[in-house]
Amino acid sequence: MKPYDVLVLGGSGVDTIVYVPELPLPYADSRMIRPGIETRAGQTGDFVALGLSSLGLRTHHIDMIGDDPSGELVRAFHRDHAIGFTEVPLPAGTKRAVNLVAPDGRRLSLYDATRSHEADRLPEDTVRELAAACRHAHVAITHPCAHALPLLHEAGVTVSTDLHDWDGENPYHEEFAYGADLVFVSAAALPDPEAAMRRILERGRAGAVVATAGAGGSYLLTRDAAAPVHVPAVAPPGPVVDSNGAGDAYAAGFLFGRLTGEPFERCALYGAIAGAHACTVPATGSAAVDRAALLAEAAAHGG
Repeated sequence: MKPYDVLVLGGSGVDTIVYVPELPLPYADSRMIRPGIETRAGQTGDFVALGLSSLGLRTHHIDMIGDDPSGELVRAFHRDHAIGFTEVPLPAGTKRAVNLVAPDGRRLSLYDATRSHEADRLPEDTVRELAAACRHAHVAITHPCAHALPLLHEAGVTVSTDLHDWDGENPYHEEFAYGADLVFVSAAALPDPEAAMRRILERGRAGAVVATAGAGGSYLLTRDAAAPVHVPAVAPPGPVVDSNGAGDAYAAGFLFGRLTGEPFERCALYGAIAGAHACTVPATGSAAVDRAALLAEAAAHGG
């Protein structure tokens, strides 16, 4: 029995949420914004860790953050949700973004690219120690995590990653796409999702690739499958207020299924349920579906 079910690497940061009347936002010299503007901790790694922990998986998170007020928000996020966190100093300061959120829940995220530098690294000894203590590692596509992939392979843990809105061509994503055993990707920017999924399976180590398509559900392709399997979306349990974090929640639900021994299609159902729940949580909040609610909803969908 290892101390952790999942080690999440990277993806910590702080978002400033701005609610806008529409996207794209027409130019204006100034606007009055309601319900307001709020800054809170929570980027992709934070939300995956939250989703996994809420589902009862023993979760630990490691990332680089700054000695600044934004870093304190990240520390408080992990303390408040009882998620173990190993912090590594980030000289340029904690990663930040601005999320413009429309009334229908769509968002535009603007990331501060000055917070990451070529020399940023997670300490190898620390990564090795944590990798030896976990069953699975989920890796965010941030620069320091690319250097951690060989260490995770060396430790013999399975690895997952989320390529987010990869276009199928950007070489930055390839090290993650071909270095993970399970790959998530949004279909939004892929001209040919099935071709991109097959390329990941052919060139990398993945046994399965999942392409999420929002309200269109998700598509699952495994090495032995002739074609992707479509898994329908699940109706959210309340009004859709924000899509931020839905993909992270989907990944957490899917991983919960894999780590509890479920077949891939069942995992995709769990992911759909968790992602739908996330769409009902305001961008300024942080809450994830728990195990009891997820299993009850899955039972209602059959089995």
